[in-house]
Amino acid sequence: MALIKSVRGFTPQIGKNVFLAENATIIGDVVIGDDCSIWYNTVLRGDVNSIRIGNRVNIQDGAVVHTLYEKSVAEIGNDVSIGHNVTVHGAKIEDGALIGMNAVVLDHAVVGEGALVAAGAVVLSGTQVEAGSIYAGAPAKFVKKMDTEQSKEINQKIAKNYLMYSDWYK
Repeated sequence: MALIKSVRGFTPQIGKNVFLAENATIIGDVVIGDDCSIWYNTVLRGDVNSIRIGNRVNIQDGAVVHTLYEKSVAEIGNDVSIGHNVTVHGAKIEDGALIGMNAVVLDHAVVGEGALVAAGAVVLSGTQVEAGSIYAGAPAKFVKKMDTEQSKEINQKIAKNYLMYSDWYK
């Protein structure tokens, strides 16, 4: 069973039909929407500020979501995929975005709707990743604009696949 821990008077709130891996850790001021999956060794640490996660979000193995005390919150929209070993620290990830494996998204950055942050990218604090675009590199830079339908198809397919995968574990 996942470690779900209250801190500073905040108890995580978990939506319906959510898969929590046995060794996932959810602490403090965390709200998880419906139909999400939080995978192995993932840490959602809402001890110093809030973490809000929409519906149909998958946060894959080894990812960490955290914030800055009284300075940043983490917001993850609907239909978002957070890849293996990603760090999201006090950033906003809008609907339908995909954050590739080992990427880092820092405080006050905003990843726009349907955007793709490439594997290994480092999105610096305050960066605005344009909706429907691909950003890559360290520091992450604009690579190209994606076709809106193509972006939606790729990102939503991954999100839907993770709904299916999580059903295997229930």
